[in-house]
Amino acid sequence: MNRKTAIIIGAGPAGLTAAYELARRTDIQPIVIEQSAYMGGISRTVNHKGNRIDIGGHRFFSKSDRVMNWWLTMMPLEPGSDETFVIQYRGKDADVRRTPVETDRPDRVMLVRPRKSRIYFNRSFFDYPVTLNLNTIRNLGMLKMARIGFSYLWRVLFPIRPETNLEEFFINRFGKTLYLTFFKSYTEKVWGVSCRDISAEWGAQRIKGLSITRTLLHIVKRLLPGKGKLSRKNTETSLIEQFLYPKLGPGQMWETVADRVRETGGIIRTGCRVTGLSTNGKRITGVTLENRDTGKIEHLAGDRFFSTMAIQELVNGLDVTVPADVQSISDGLMYRDFITVGLLANRLTVTEKNGSRITDNWIYIQEPDVQVGRLQVFNNWSPYMVKDPDKTWIGLEYFCREGDELWNLSDDELIRLGKSELHKINILNQADVMDGVVIRMPKTYPAYFGSYDRFDQVRNWLDRFDNLFLIGRNGMHRYNNQDHSMLTAMTAVDNILQNRTDKSNIWEVNTEQDYHEES
Repeated sequence: MNRKTAIIIGAGPAGLTAAYELARRTDIQPIVIEQSAYMGGISRTVNHKGNRIDIGGHRFFSKSDRVMNWWLTMMPLEPGSDETFVIQYRGKDADVRRTPVETDRPDRVMLVRPRKSRIYFNRSFFDYPVTLNLNTIRNLGMLKMARIGFSYLWRVLFPIRPETNLEEFFINRFGKTLYLTFFKSYTEKVWGVSCRDISAEWGAQRIKGLSITRTLLHIVKRLLPGKGKLSRKNTETSLIEQFLYPKLGPGQMWETVADRVRETGGIIRTGCRVTGLSTNGKRITGVTLENRDTGKIEHLAGDRFFSTMAIQELVNGLDVTVPADVQSISDGLMYRDFITVGLLANRLTVTEKNGSRITDNWIYIQEPDVQVGRLQVFNNWSPYMVKDPDKTWIGLEYFCREGDELWNLSDDELIRLGKSELHKINILNQADVMDGVVIRMPKTYPAYFGSYDRFDQVRNWLDRFDNLFLIGRNGMHRYNNQDHSMLTAMTAVDNILQNRTDKSNIWEVNTEQDYHEES
């Protein structure tokens, strides 16, 4: 009797998690189809002349025990790492998962890293999230601080109801003055539209319970015993102070998972793009593949199908007549695309107050006179990300739309733009930049505008295919982080093992109010 197969579209965190869970827990053979040559999707690591880039920044922290344990099973803690956070997370009898690392892969370990993010505004650093401290008061001035306080108290007493857009979501939690100071310009830089045109659901997905009140409570808690522990489940994720990180970047995790998939009998095919899906009634029966290099077309049959591809591409690839309203909504879904400009510099001009190197993982650039939105300092994610520790390796993050003016700049033009913008805002001197590289990532952020307010109609229609599971960020058109994406895959495999046909529990991942990631 032939072994049943599951075709998994995409080798990002969701797709590879589904493949590994199927391979180790079922008799179903996973076949992963990936159009690129890389593992991890946006969570991959790019190696440029020995300097590694983490696209978008990936802190390995989750409020899910299941995800944390899964990560540590794949890649144990580096020998000598502080085990306190694991014990805090799972209790005094915690298994710290210090399993022996293969002798031929000693670098496959997790580091415990300090988290530090700040806001750069008016050529000054502010704590992230914004904190009521002497630095903030000094940078903003007493008059501005008083306006922020009164504005916040006003919305505590008189909140906007109902919240119909992201602007109202922010104002209710931070007051209008703080919203205009720190949230409006950056958020609109990211999304390219007014906050009034973005669904309040984006805020509910990304920052949920975080507010001025929560931030002040966190300041008090930091003074209590247990300060600095990674895994305090009742702490807002934007306030977590430590996280796990693969020694050689996030892609190392997903390359490890891919190896485990192959070792357990799974298949991973790269350089192949899914161009069509065959159906029979309410079941998917196969996919059409196009080889990226040869152009060869082939058909691959399967029993179950997991999709992490963009909803638009999935709907357009089906060989069935799509209802007009579903097609219209699918066509109207929008995305925000992403460019990373990596720069290798002798030094940065911006430093800590004592003159030492800055220690931030990333910096939110709130300056309205430049296009760069965020800056990563890869040295501070892992020292092993940088070939020469005496150099500073940074990533400038630009948000755009595929095909727009910024996207269409040449690599050389983008590198020149990055150098000139950081020079303009006093981050570095252009003459100190030694090398640069550009990475473009289409469809990085599913947007909460366009036709998104009617997305449930598309979801309900696609869920009619009983052997099709939509998982991951683009597969669900939801701003999931990698742990959310993994949980959608795990839940889908759970459903198969339990013969559960209702898929609502997959869609419930990253919706509960006590589970979220940072803004």
